[in-house]
Amino acid sequence: MSGPFLRNVSAWAGFALVLNLAWEVAQLPLYSLFSSGSSREIAFAIAHCTVGDVLIAVACFTAATVATRRADWPVTQPMIGGAVALLFGLGYTAASEWWNVYRAGSWSYAPAMPLLFGLGLAPILQWVVIPALGVAWLRKRGTAGE
Repeated sequence: MSGPFLRNVSAWAGFALVLNLAWEVAQLPLYSLFSSGSSREIAFAIAHCTVGDVLIAVACFTAATVATRRADWPVTQPMIGGAVALLFGLGYTAASEWWNVYRAGSWSYAPAMPLLFGLGLAPILQWVVIPALGVAWLRKRGTAGE
């Protein structure tokens, strides 16, 4: 792995950590765990989901790097790289939400969760909003060259 890739993916992961942690806390009332879980279970879920979000974000950035063949795609090819990152994140999230809610029963939605085709709208929007903000942030910050 090249230095620019490691610098850029690390910046992306750090940004994703902060925003996904905030998003996980904010959307928690839309899951049944919020009303039925203990403080310990809720804290574990927030930590577990945030770490998972960062791993998904790193995979999204890597997929965009492979697709554009550039580690600095947020600056040089933001539309193509951003589309790849967004589609990868949305695809993974949709599959994960469906599996965990309807097959594995790992979590469930509270009645307040708005649904889109049976999937929680909050986690779907998470993978539209946060990657878009990540691209904008890296563009403004400037990324290391290829």
